[in-house]
Amino acid sequence: MLASTVRRPARPASRVAATALVAVAALLVAASPLDAQQVTVPRVSPHASVSQTIGLTEVSVDYHRPQVNDRPIWGALVPYDQVWRAGANENTTISFSHPVAIEGKPLAAGTYGLHMIPGRDRWTVAFSTNHTSWGSFSYDEGEDALRVEVAPQRAPHEEALSYSFSDVGLDGATLEMRWEELRIPVRITTDTPAIVLANAELELRSIPGFTWQGPLSAANYAYQQEIATEQALEWVDRSIANQKNIQNLGLKARLLERAGRGEEARQVMAEADEMAATETEVNALGYMYLQAGQVDRAIEVFRKNVADHPESWNVHDSLGEALAAKGDKAAAIANYSKALEMAPDAQKPRIEGILAGLRESD
Repeated sequence: MLASTVRRPARPASRVAATALVAVAALLVAASPLDAQQVTVPRVSPHASVSQTIGLTEVSVDYHRPQVNDRPIWGALVPYDQVWRAGANENTTISFSHPVAIEGKPLAAGTYGLHMIPGRDRWTVAFSTNHTSWGSFSYDEGEDALRVEVAPQRAPHEEALSYSFSDVGLDGATLEMRWEELRIPVRITTDTPAIVLANAELELRSIPGFTWQGPLSAANYAYQQEIATEQALEWVDRSIANQKNIQNLGLKARLLERAGRGEEARQVMAEADEMAATETEVNALGYMYLQAGQVDRAIEVFRKNVADHPESWNVHDSLGEALAAKGDKAAAIANYSKALEMAPDAQKPRIEGILAGLRESD
């Protein structure tokens, strides 16, 4: 005999929905801490960051900006002779992509907690290997990678604490912390040539190393900086092996001259002479001699290019440059004037400026 089935009446849809909402709410409360239920609001000391490239080195500061708000700051809100987070909220941090020197003292690449100890006449700036803490409450001097001393300077009022960079160059910059009426300068320097050469070694193991331009650009940088001549010769030979041309032969000749290998340099120059055929190649040959200080030979080459390509504004422009380098202003003005007649509009302001300078110096 089959058992009888008792059917229960269905619950109203509104009751089902209400039950589901209660269940979801219960899960949310159980799964989340109480503070996670709060909405995000602006912080009193807002977050900020600033970065600067010095040569190839990236320097970044991450910090929070407290306000003065008519409060006494130095020696009061920020006590003298006590470690301070150099900002607000979490650690102020500073990052370097390559090794640097801080006030002349070496510091490895990496990210550091930035702390300061204010004094009336001198401030201590500390770079801590611990950069993940909250403020300076757990600061430990034993974790410092470096400490330096700097002199505070008076400055115009700065309501919100700020960091910025000044005196920026290829091998250095000054990091400035400004707040209230004080400026704290910290000088950062880098060995940019050494960094560029090391970076070139890495890049030439990739696609640039399979072109003639990549090794040539590395060799040319070393030549311009007057460093690493033997390494530059290796790079220029690599460029020549990839594709021999006037540019890499010319640079090799100049590097050989610098290395005291004059006879080899002359042989390379002779090879470049034989190779030059087109207007562009002959012009490059002329500049090769001009950059090597052989002005008379450069003028010879540029004159030949003018004779072969009288319709080209560029060859007259190049001859004018060589004649100006020799000090023959009248001939230089004549050739620059001819170049100006034929030059595209984009080149005219430059040539007009050169002509004006030549005429003023008469």
